[in-house]
Amino acid sequence: MEGDECGRFPPEPSEGKSQRGSVASSVTRAQDVLVYLVGDSAVHLCVEGVGCVSVQELGHSVREALHIPDSAMDVFAFWLCSPLLELQLKPKHQPYKLCRQWQDLLYRFTEASEEDISQDEPSLQYRRNVFYPKSKELQIEDEGVLRLLYDEARVNILAGRFPCDPETWMGLGALSFALELGIGLDDQKATAALREKKLISFLPVHVSGGGGGLFSTLRGKGGRQAGLELNLLEEYRKISTSGSTPLEPTQHLRQYLSSCHSLPYYGCAFFSGEIDKPAQGILYRAGRKAVNVGISLEGVYVMDVKEKHVLLGLRFSELSWDHSYPEGEGDSHILWLEFDGEEAGTPVNKLLKIYSKQAELMSGLIEFCVELRSAAEGGTTTETDGAVGNGRRGKLRRQNSVVCSRVHTLNTISYVDNGKEIKRLKPKRAASFFTRQAQPPTYSAVQVQESLEQR
Repeated sequence: MEGDECGRFPPEPSEGKSQRGSVASSVTRAQDVLVYLVGDSAVHLCVEGVGCVSVQELGHSVREALHIPDSAMDVFAFWLCSPLLELQLKPKHQPYKLCRQWQDLLYRFTEASEEDISQDEPSLQYRRNVFYPKSKELQIEDEGVLRLLYDEARVNILAGRFPCDPETWMGLGALSFALELGIGLDDQKATAALREKKLISFLPVHVSGGGGGLFSTLRGKGGRQAGLELNLLEEYRKISTSGSTPLEPTQHLRQYLSSCHSLPYYGCAFFSGEIDKPAQGILYRAGRKAVNVGISLEGVYVMDVKEKHVLLGLRFSELSWDHSYPEGEGDSHILWLEFDGEEAGTPVNKLLKIYSKQAELMSGLIEFCVELRSAAEGGTTTETDGAVGNGRRGKLRRQNSVVCSRVHTLNTISYVDNGKEIKRLKPKRAASFFTRQAQPPTYSAVQVQESLEQR
């Protein structure tokens, strides 16, 4: 994620020793630079003094090449991205020097093997700025800017990075179909076009079965895909026949983005980590599961990488957090999230441990986002963000949806404050060693029902 607020990048070469050596001299001759957009396209620039050029200087050239108006200059930012790590850069950063330090960054912020690190190479990308408010997006008039935002949102939907319910991804798929092929196609032409493009171009890969393989066959992939095709074409027909006047492309782009805005993690920066699994079986064996952690201006969202659903979602007014460093050999960096919950009807505080070398980045980003929100709100918290005046966070109302929290699936630490000391709550034992407890508490999703002041 962005910047130097928490020392998130290693020292500049002049300030410390780098595993890859220092940048002895800046490259002064003109060089070709590719700035990638989300998708398959790139902006080709010829840059002089590339070794010393800053993100701010590159930004002017890219906006000029893409015809992005000055009014939209804050919508996008530069990122260094690879399969192992994604970092948003600050205006003062020099991409060339950070590329030279890339292996150092991977050693510091990932668990990748030495072989993977040696082969990894970042690309310079022009993507949505994490600090750009969603409320400003739909005020944008420029079609080119809206299309860039649409392209990025679509990639995240198709990759399953934005978990969403069937009615959401089906509606978004139909909008993509309309944007790509136009509206008004008859059933025969629409069906032929869909089969040529394939479902994977419009629906999330875990839904469309793009992974293929034996498992997809056993699930009855052919019949499932036929059903998905029919549903997508039906949604497309609704778009084609809605209203007497066909909508302009910019209106369809806004519809797509507006629908994505309903997903709380739209606009997040994403980090990788692991959490403890609840103990299972008669031997109470446990392990860890891989999670993605999304952090935005609004809150923190922990998502199951495999199941493509939200495990925990909290606005900043609903949580406290901390970051701890490893204390010994084999220990991990940990991001701690504290939030309100219940144990057998007793109000408790819950702690979730997220193991990740990127915990330092996550903690720093949370702190920066909280400061930004506080500054924007004049240092006060509005009732809609979860604050009233008795010093406790609001109860969370939950509902059944993939975008909603599944607190009962988390292995958390629960404790209460009895006024004198913090008392750890021990889990109740089953009636027999060989029997499990009845059903876990039935929680669904995260929505603030009663606003209470953050501690």
